[in-house]
Amino acid sequence: MNKKVKAYFLVFASLFAISCSNDGKIITVKNELNLDRKFETVEINLKDLAPDALDEAYNYWGVRNAEDKSELTSQLIDIDDDGKWDVLLFQPKINASSEIKFEIYPKKDKSPADTATVCYSRFVPERTDDYAWENNKVAFRTYGPVAQKMVEDSVPGGTLSSGIDAWLKRVEYPIINKWYKKYVSGTGTYHEDTGEGLDNFHVGSSRGIGGIAKKVDTSYYFSKNFTSWKTITNGPLRTSFELTYEAWDANGKTISEKKIISLDYGQNVSRITLQVEGVNSISPGITLHEQKGNTNTNKKEGWMSYWEPHADSELGMGIVTAPENIVNFDKYITNKTDESNLFATLNLNNNKVTYYAGFGWKKAGEFTSQKEWEAYLSDFAKKLSSPLKVIQ
Repeated sequence: MNKKVKAYFLVFASLFAISCSNDGKIITVKNELNLDRKFETVEINLKDLAPDALDEAYNYWGVRNAEDKSELTSQLIDIDDDGKWDVLLFQPKINASSEIKFEIYPKKDKSPADTATVCYSRFVPERTDDYAWENNKVAFRTYGPVAQKMVEDSVPGGTLSSGIDAWLKRVEYPIINKWYKKYVSGTGTYHEDTGEGLDNFHVGSSRGIGGIAKKVDTSYYFSKNFTSWKTITNGPLRTSFELTYEAWDANGKTISEKKIISLDYGQNVSRITLQVEGVNSISPGITLHEQKGNTNTNKKEGWMSYWEPHADSELGMGIVTAPENIVNFDKYITNKTDESNLFATLNLNNNKVTYYAGFGWKKAGEFTSQKEWEAYLSDFAKKLSSPLKVIQ
């Protein structure tokens, strides 16, 4: 995995030293960019604290400003599912070219803010077998093996796609369970906007927003639906999960595919870490739908964008990665239904690569033009290349 990508939103032990105080462990988070920073998740491995910090008498860990003692919302994650916390997350707000000291301290109970589930994902068996995820800005879903088999057996209601669907929400609170409930109960549909947003985004066999493909000669090949899933965490700051796919063929090349996807509070893009075997490069893409919008690419910064008219509004889609991952961009136009996509071909490093994929809906009010959407992608890319640092 590229070092810069690995560092962004994930601040590992190699980047910091920790000193002790009577109340906890003091760290300094430093912003080296001339940009204000917020909604960026610092991740600290608890095993890298001083040995006495792992006293089992404490059930939880918190984070507070070392100067004024104000507490930050934080989230603990048990990554390996062994019943012990592995990492601590928090999101500092830091002005341009400045730094702040924080205390990591033990506590008996979680604060109410730490228990809120704003970043949420789950398997959805009641709607065939989707996997859906959301935060306070955006929502997505993709499709499982039952939906695939229904299509293959000519049963109505199935979906055959490894593309990523966008649910266009325009409220800060969670909508996944609410929308599925009214769909399944027959009391409503998420295909109509009643004030919260809707699903009017067409995926089909396209890559949607961030699905992958492999180009061989002049054609792109891609997997079918995911075959297994695992939820890793839900909480106030992050949801993350794992999807595995059956090995697929790209004109004689057998490709294995696994995704670890996470979505953090305040972000419009999901973080997708791919583990792919059988090839040296892979191409995540975004659908071009009816090809009525405007594409833009920036290899130097590491992003690509598509801004299009969408029903009664407009929609921006994008992918961001470390520039050194990028081989090229490809605006692929074909007469095949749903298969016109904008692709970024990325090199794999030890069979892995990380990129970020997401969208901004004009009707949600945050991005009202292509210029504003691309400014977001550009700023995101700059922060990706210069992650927050945690130092002594």
